[in-house]
This record gives sequence, structure tokens and C-alpha cells, in this order.
Amino acid sequence: MFSFQKNKQISEPADPSSRRNVLRLFKWKIKLPKIKQWIRLPFILSTKEKLFFFSFSILFLCSFVFLSVNGYFKNTKINPARGGIYIEGVVGQPGFVNPIYADSDIDRDISQLIFSGLMKYGKNLEIIPDLVEKYEIEDNGKTYKFFLRDNLFWQDKTPLTADDIIFTIKTIQNPDFKSPFQANWVGVEAEKISENILKLKLKMPYVAFLENCVLKILPKHIMESIPAERFPFIRPIGSGPYKLKEEIKQGKDGQTKSLTLSENPYYFDEKPKISEIKFIFYDKDEDVAKAFGAGKIDGASLASPYALDEKLIRYSFPLPRYFSVFFNPEKSKVLADKQIKLALNYGTDKKSLVEKIFGSVDQALIIDSPLLPDFYGFPQPSKIYEYDLEKAKNILEQAEFKDENQNGLREKITKKEPAFVFGKELKSGSSGKDVTELQKCMVKFPEIYPEGEITGYFAKKTEEAIIRFQEKYSKEILEPWGFRSGTGIVSKTTRAKLNEICAEKTEDSLPLKISITTVDQDLMKKTAEALKEQWKALGVEVEIKTLPISRLELEVIKTREYECLLFGEVLGIIPDPLPFWHSSQKKDPGLNLAIYENKKADKLLEDIRKSADIFSQTDKFAELQNILIDDAPAVFLYSPDYIYLVAAKIKGINSEKILDPSKRFIGVENWYIKTKRVWK
Repeated sequence: MFSFQKNKQISEPADPSSRRNVLRLFKWKIKLPKIKQWIRLPFILSTKEKLFFFSFSILFLCSFVFLSVNGYFKNTKINPARGGIYIEGVVGQPGFVNPIYADSDIDRDISQLIFSGLMKYGKNLEIIPDLVEKYEIEDNGKTYKFFLRDNLFWQDKTPLTADDIIFTIKTIQNPDFKSPFQANWVGVEAEKISENILKLKLKMPYVAFLENCVLKILPKHIMESIPAERFPFIRPIGSGPYKLKEEIKQGKDGQTKSLTLSENPYYFDEKPKISEIKFIFYDKDEDVAKAFGAGKIDGASLASPYALDEKLIRYSFPLPRYFSVFFNPEKSKVLADKQIKLALNYGTDKKSLVEKIFGSVDQALIIDSPLLPDFYGFPQPSKIYEYDLEKAKNILEQAEFKDENQNGLREKITKKEPAFVFGKELKSGSSGKDVTELQKCMVKFPEIYPEGEITGYFAKKTEEAIIRFQEKYSKEILEPWGFRSGTGIVSKTTRAKLNEICAEKTEDSLPLKISITTVDQDLMKKTAEALKEQWKALGVEVEIKTLPISRLELEVIKTREYECLLFGEVLGIIPDPLPFWHSSQKKDPGLNLAIYENKKADKLLEDIRKSADIFSQTDKFAELQNILIDDAPAVFLYSPDYIYLVAAKIKGINSEKILDPSKRFIGVENWYIKTKRVWK
């Protein structure tokens, strides 16, 4: 303990040195207690002193800790830290981990993380440079000059140059490779200026061309020697923020179980903070929901509502996509009739359909136009098909599709004129086609024409047969003339009876039956079933056909082998509806899925595309959408937001408008799991 000592008072000395000694005597002397003294302290203090001393010590210690911690938190802030693994559950299977074939959501997700493009989408969906440092537009919008960044590398540390971009474009243009993006690059000429500079030349100005340039680039040094048939299946080497960490894991059934990506150390831009992203593939939404509940995954998108952990963060991304039933009048006599298409539009209760599929109308936007005026800010259409079951039925009645059999299914009965009608007077000695048809008719009556000969010549046996025929039907044939026996001459009343018996009109039945073809996926199957149920109330028989996306694209969409196609279409950030509705796009690789043709619509589509500023063409968009709606080439159904459910530990995600689900990974470098405190 501290030792405080003070000397007794003495008389003041006479000399100065003595005075200094006296002053020194009066100064306090401070000594720190020895360890032995600290140990003896509890035995020296009284009970009250002990209580006071220990209370004071604890208070002092707590105050010190509080002030230290409070000071630390006040003078530091939380920052994202590197590390962690994000695991996402996905329904379906990856098809091609190759950007020039990636036209499914799963394939696009993986390509978005592994590969880079000349351009990319910014967080507000503006198109900004990615691999390029800058670009210039020349020749009135027909030439684009790109300047690549310095020090670009593939994930295997090979330099990325203009040769890789040109190789990718030419590969897509080559029909042998059957890329679904071939149509975007028809007529584009790629020219190398230097290792880091290239030009892309167009035949005509195209204001949305930069959006095509978000195309992910392939490595020429890896891919140029690969034949077309093996091209889609090569292990991906990209230049994006992540790379494939290991071989894709497959089960005994050949199905891909999981795929893991790790940080690309040679990525040219800001490195991602999450070290690894793992995709686990499931068969159904229900399986993903169970995985969420078991804590096996951190994120997923589910097409159907499920009772999931309330702690999950729900992100909603608006998309410029819509789902419709596209009619193919070339594959269905029924759908060649515009009245049927109108009836199906009026007979579709979109509100009920959305509530049934999504659980609420808040989960998907009901649409009446394929131009998505709500997304782009265009005027709303002047005409829409409000649900009206009775009106739909009346339209079908007027189109002569009736439920004559009262079995709930409509059909159209059409009477066909006979192929041959007796119109000439025939008698003994006549010959030719009329006699041949006469003999064919008599053959039906063995008791009248037992010989059954078909010679084309009116001989005695034919005459005898006619006499017997006339006498059999004497009331209609002979009595009007006052005859009692047959004459053997095919005159007016005889011809009338022959036509009644042998030249009767036939009936053709056209059942009101159509098939809906769609992808084998929960959302699409539920939508198809809901449509089948609603259209059954109209008297329409519906058959549903489902196929995996890869087969649907190759066997159905490319060949246009469908009557009705339930499918989705995605517009760009710069809306260019020409590929979807221009008559030149009716065949593959065009995307005119309704085989739609309208000269006025074609002209509007061409004018919109030629414009330097598409968004200034509001009047033309409004006119175009009214034409499309009036022609009813499809039933436009809904445009759902992309709902992304993520565990609360995953931070840094921003839900903005996105072009397609893979664009949720825009800004993935800002996602993080781990944190650290740093001084302010």
C-alpha cells in the first residue's frame, strides 16, 4: 500500500542550505506497496473497509472496461471482410456452362459469374464498359470501336486480347455451332486493329447494339480447336470474378448434384468478398424449400409460395419479361380462326390464374401488352381483354363451334357437297362417267342390280336395274308422272332419288381441341393446368405437353412444332420488340413464336429500331401495342418479379430492376458474409 510520512515541525534555520533541507523534509514521500503488503491487505482492513474497497475496485474496473469498449465502438466501424461460402439451391439442371449456349436461367447464372463481356449492365441497368476501357461510335452508328483494358487475363493467366472477342463473335455466327444468339450477330463484321483494339461494323445503325455487346467472351486458345459437336461441353475458362473450383459433381444417374465456384485471382476488377459460391441442384421447388428448412442452403428463388423461415430476407427484382400462350395458326386449323383466339383471350381469367399460381396478385403483374408499358413507362393500351366468360362463349357460337352432344366439348360441323351429282338424262346406249357413277350407285342394291357390273355403258342389264329401282321408289319417281311401271330412263325424278341416296352430303367435324406445349418446370406446368381448367369452361379440350428446356428449344421452338406454346420472352433494357413480332422472324433463329404477320406492325417495328432514341418513339410503341392486342396472336398472362430468398447473414444485396435472373449477381463483389471493425 501507499506509505505517507511527514516530519515534525522545527525552528527555521539561519542559513539557506539549512532552509532547503527543511523544505525537503516537508515534502511527501510516496512508496508503492509491496506484494506482501497487498496480500496482507484483507487481514488489515475492517469489514466496512473491505466492502468499500472491493466495491470501489469493481466499479473502477467496470467503468474502465465500459469506457474502453464504448470508445472502441465509437471510433471504429463495421466493414465487409473477405471469406465465407454462399450456397444456393436451384431447381433444374445446368445445360451448357458456355455463354454462347446459355439461354436457360441456370446456365446464365453460372456464365454471369465465370465470364466477362465487352460491356456489362450497371446497378441501374445502364450499359457500361466491362473488358473495355472505352468505346467510340463512328459512321453514324454503324461502327463501334472498342479499346480493351490493359493487363486482362483468363483464369489460366493467359492474356485476353481482341482475338478472343473476334473468335467468340465468329463462332456465334457460324451456323455449325447452333448458338441461340446467332440472330443478334447476323451481318456484324469484326475487325482487329491491334491486340487491344477492335471494330465491329453493322450494315445498318442499331441503337440497341451495345446491349448485344454484353455477350460473354470465350478463350480462343482453349476453344478454337474444339469441334462444334463437343463445343458446349468443354470445362469453362473465363475472365469473370469466379472460376470453376472443381469438376462438376454428378450422381450415379448422371444428374449434376452441385457446382462450386471460387474467387478468380486474375480478375481485372474489384475482387468479390465471398470466397466461394456453391450451387446445389434439386428436382422440385419442394426440395429447395426443405433444404432451406434444414439449413443446407443460404439462398434460392421459388416459383411457388412456401411457409419458410421468417428470418429469410426477401428481395424482389422487377424484370422486363412476360409469359404468354403463343398461338401457331400454321399448326392448328382451330387457331387459324381469329374468333377462336379472341374467345380464348376473353375466356382467360388472369387474376384468378395469378392468385392460384402465386398465392396473391401482388406476386406477379397481370399484363395485357407484350411491350410491358409499366416497366418502360409507355402508355397503357387502349384495348384489353377483360375476363368475360359469356362473351367468349358467344364468340364461339358465332364461329359455329357448338356443343351439340351436350358433353361439354365444342365442335364445328361443316357439310360437304358430294363429289358427284346426277344431272344428265341417261338411257339405253348412254356412256361415260355419269353411267359409271350410276352403276356404282346400283351396286349398293344387290336385289336391284345383282350383276354388279361397272362398265360405263348403259346396256340392257343397267336398264333393267333402273326399272326395278324406279318401281321400288315408285311413289317418288313414277306416281308424279302417272306411271305404274318403270321406264328405264334416268329422268328428273329418278335423278333426284339417286342424288338423295348416292350423292348425299357428308359432314366434317372439327373439334375445338388444342395442345399447349411448355417447359417441364413447376411454374409452367401449374400455369398450363390452370389454363386447361379455365378453357374447359368454354368447351375447349386442352392437351398439355411438357419437355425439358433443351428438348423444347431444339425439337419444338426451332421447328415451330406446336399449336400453343406457353413460354416466356425477355425484352432488353433498350426495348426492341422486332425479333419477337416482325414477320421476318417467323422462322428460326427468329423469335416470332406466334408466327405473326402484319404489314403495318412490321413498318412500326422497323421505324422504332432505326430511331437513335427508342424511348422517343412513344407514339409508335402505343400504336404497335394496340395492333398486337387487336390481332390477338397470343394470350398475354403475367410478368412476375424475380423473388430471391436469402439468409440474413448474406449482406450487400441490392434489389433493383434486372434484365434476367442472372443479373441479380450484378454487384456480387459487394456481397459479403464476414465482417471486421476498422478505425474511422
